[in-house]
Amino acid sequence: QVQLVESGGGLVQAGGSLTLSCAASGRAFSGYAMGWFRQAPGKERKFVAVISWRGDSTYYADSVKGRFTISRNNAKNSVYLQMNSLKPEDTAVYYCAAGSDYLDLTEGAVDYWGQGTQVTVSS
Repeated sequence: QVQLVESGGGLVQAGGSLTLSCAASGRAFSGYAMGWFRQAPGKERKFVAVISWRGDSTYYADSVKGRFTISRNNAKNSVYLQMNSLKPEDTAVYYCAAGSDYLDLTEGAVDYWGQGTQVTVSS
């Protein structure tokens, strides 16, 4: 089992920045690809970003490419999502996710989910 706990969400004005953190505990964190997904009200949960277990590969949804950066610190069992130039359409609950395969994670093949953290971007 891997337990994931997100933090760092909040209310921010359009154009602002936030950094989300996800702390992992339990089984070997470093063996998992890690990702972020988001779910806006009334919409499906969607992939945002993924990072390989070594941290040497990343991939982003087109909607956040160039604005968001995913990173991880295996020594701290943590993964981060730096969000810049935020837009009102980025408003959603953001979920941290762990998966055994980097590519499959982008398709929603998630082994473990966090509980989510709310990000609200005002216009």
